[in-house]
Amino acid sequence: MILPATLFLKQQTASLEGTNVIRKQTTLRTLKGIFSDSKAFEQADPNTVIYEVEIHDNNLKEGHLGGLFFGISHIYPGKIGQEYYMTRGHVHQKIDTGEYYWGIDGTGLLLLTTPTGETIIKEMIPESVHYIPGKYAHRLINTGKTTLSVGACWLTESGHDYRNNDSLFHKKVLEIDGQQTIINQ
Repeated sequence: MILPATLFLKQQTASLEGTNVIRKQTTLRTLKGIFSDSKAFEQADPNTVIYEVEIHDNNLKEGHLGGLFFGISHIYPGKIGQEYYMTRGHVHQKIDTGEYYWGIDGTGLLLLTTPTGETIIKEMIPESVHYIPGKYAHRLINTGKTTLSVGACWLTESGHDYRNNDSLFHKKVLEIDGQQTIINQ
């Protein structure tokens, strides 16, 4: 018996379609302390959706050994003050586990912090593929004018640790005089 395909990666729309697709939105109100300009943060609409994640629900739970999760993050264009919209960022609870990201649509940056505190910033563009080693904190930043859509695949046992981002990320990316500018946090 041949089972029909039930999940599709739609390249033209950078989306998952089919059965068992979960969509989660992250609004500005849940990102308090992430953006450096607290005044601009307080003045912005707290219900603004900053990013959305689509995940294939394969009936596995975080912590399950030997499985994989697959999803797409969509970071919308915009800024809080001069700082570009970004994801919360994280390390993995099972600290030694890595992850793959690949660019589907839009332009942005992958911000990494190594275990020794070094910052690495990689260009995220369509068709670029990035391996994120275990122990590295990682976050996506949309520096473009359209939605940044990035695919991801990670171990089910990885988990997510969203601890105090000030300890995870030491650099911020702002637009100053029309230019991307990297500053120390």
